[in-house]
Amino acid sequence: MVTRRTRIDITLAEAAELSHALFSSDSALARDLAPVFSDIAAGRLSAVELAIDGAAQSNDENLIVIDELAINTASRSVALSGTPVQLTPKEFDILAFLATNRGTVFSKEEIYQAVWNDRYLLDSSNIMAFIRKIRKKIEPEPDNPRYLLTVWGVGYKMCE
Repeated sequence: MVTRRTRIDITLAEAAELSHALFSSDSALARDLAPVFSDIAAGRLSAVELAIDGAAQSNDENLIVIDELAINTASRSVALSGTPVQLTPKEFDILAFLATNRGTVFSKEEIYQAVWNDRYLLDSSNIMAFIRKIRKKIEPEPDNPRYLLTVWGVGYKMCE
């Protein structure tokens, strides 16, 4: 059996329209296609749709979507599988910094300097505590993170 995959790129407006068409309770299409869409796909669309609310007045460049995690840097909002996540201002700054530079490894010192705009104080436990708190809020399994990763001996990065 040959399986073919096709990539479909859509805009945020199209994603919201698609999400509404597929997942509204009165949609015949939703009933017909419900078995086809997994919870993960639904969660991704919900995260995008939720983040769209804050992005309506901003550009697509303000929206970062990583699997089920949606970060809107303009509205400073975060959603996981469509559910809003409450972060403190510094937690959001750290998450947004790492997500904006996705895949790049940053030391604790570099994160501190970028977020606090100040020289690094020699206390690495401060950044570690923030990372731990962020993971508890955005990771399905904080002890086995999939978004906010540790690069042992170097620092932290957002998954690629």
